[in-house]
Amino acid sequence: MMSGKAMLADAVRAEARALRAALTHDYEMVGGAAGVGGGGAVAEKEAQRQEREVRVAAMTALRITLPVLAAGVACALTQRTPREAGLEPPGGRGPAAEVWLTTADASKLLSREPDVRFGADPGAGVARIEVDDSAVYQEMVGFGAAITDASAWLIQHRMSPAQREALLQELFGRASGIGLSFTRLTMGASDFSRRHYSYDDLLPGETDPTLERFSIEPNRADVLPVVQRALAINPQLKVMASPWSAPGWMKTTGSLIQGTLLPGAYGPYAEYFRRYIEAYAAEGVPIYAISIQNEPHYQPSDYPGMRLEPGARARFIGEHLGPLFARAGIRTLILDWDHNWDQYQSPLQLLADSAARRFVAGVAWHCYAGDVSAQAIVHDAHPDKDAYFTECSGGEWSPNFGDNLQWLVRTLVIGATRGWARGVLLWNLALDQTHGPHTGGCGDCRGLVTIEAASGAVTRNVEYYALAHASRFVRPGARRIYSSTGVDGLESVAFRNADDGSQALIVVNTAGRSATFAVGWAKRYARCTLPPGAVLTLYRP
Repeated sequence: MMSGKAMLADAVRAEARALRAALTHDYEMVGGAAGVGGGGAVAEKEAQRQEREVRVAAMTALRITLPVLAAGVACALTQRTPREAGLEPPGGRGPAAEVWLTTADASKLLSREPDVRFGADPGAGVARIEVDDSAVYQEMVGFGAAITDASAWLIQHRMSPAQREALLQELFGRASGIGLSFTRLTMGASDFSRRHYSYDDLLPGETDPTLERFSIEPNRADVLPVVQRALAINPQLKVMASPWSAPGWMKTTGSLIQGTLLPGAYGPYAEYFRRYIEAYAAEGVPIYAISIQNEPHYQPSDYPGMRLEPGARARFIGEHLGPLFARAGIRTLILDWDHNWDQYQSPLQLLADSAARRFVAGVAWHCYAGDVSAQAIVHDAHPDKDAYFTECSGGEWSPNFGDNLQWLVRTLVIGATRGWARGVLLWNLALDQTHGPHTGGCGDCRGLVTIEAASGAVTRNVEYYALAHASRFVRPGARRIYSSTGVDGLESVAFRNADDGSQALIVVNTAGRSATFAVGWAKRYARCTLPPGAVLTLYRP
């Protein structure tokens, strides 16, 4: 790849020298490091053949194009002659878009590139991504990651106050950060907790049907302070919560490990949810949504978990949790499933239950088995039920930055939202350099960021950049809008923000080669060349 970049850089510089020599005026030339891409050279050759009155416009186009080529992505006015394309100098009437780039080799990481202005239709023979904001789909909640016990503990206890504030501003801040606006909490312990616990733990043989000993005290030292500060930074942040297990005394195993919910515990467990939501609300943390069980078809052997079949979930929601929320005036959304794409029949079975269905707002999905197309299957069967993508983790089993970048953006940022997801969540917001702390479960998972436990130093991982290509530009309340996709290996999704009408187009090149294409917005076009595996966000303020 480096030799190709060097060859292209030499060609671009030679083209620039030839054009400069052909002009009678002396202009400052703009150059840069080697890159991959194309499209600018055609315009420059055409410009050489123009009359003297268009030479200044041609040089303006060159000044725009060369820095973009050097960055590894070319986005410019459609490459026809200046007269044909309606070439405009800086400050002209053509609409402009910001260009943000991450490359598969990590040489560019959410890098701001020169803005692009849009021009005339490029004509036949050019792959196109058309954006149409008259075709409107689901309203977005946002993008983010889970504030697990492990994440909160690291942020609260392994960073200085200044480090902690800087990181939270970067993650949740809108003006200077990537604007995460969706997060997930664990109701009690998960594998990413420093110990196993629930909010009502008892000695063996004891029960507490009235939940007299219920307490969220285990979360006061770290989870609550971190979430409270995140909400202060971004008041639009939506918080969902999921239990890994009911308290052990409610279960067939008498333990947080494995088992299912006892028939007599359905009522107390519904009350457990109500107490949790009200306790968090009293701490200034409104719970936007809950799922009733994380991964209900999986019973891990070394960390909390609980199996709940569709019939059990339907009975719990339809006869206990839903009516309790209605009586108490709780508006927290109830989501079913919270498990993988491969067993989409399970949420369909629950939604066939009329009593449960009326209380269920949507279906939550994980990435670890199956295909993202399952989301559309369930949505098509129940278009009145929302979809949320709520968990996926990267890890050392997949260390290649470029492969991960392409998969995350193609499958989750693009695939999940095109599959009707209103929000996209990854797993741990932060882990340390040893992939912890954790108690059981995944020993090599990766967070959005890695926090060095001794120093508090932060490393941003591929998951951070994949999410940021959406979260920085797509705000809560945005609507997904139409964009063409799947053309020449180019996958895309587009959004329009509700507050100011700004729009964002996210594109990933899944082909094994550079791809040249035209982006069409309101019948005006810009031609781009995107390296293989690279991700591009075009943002129109």
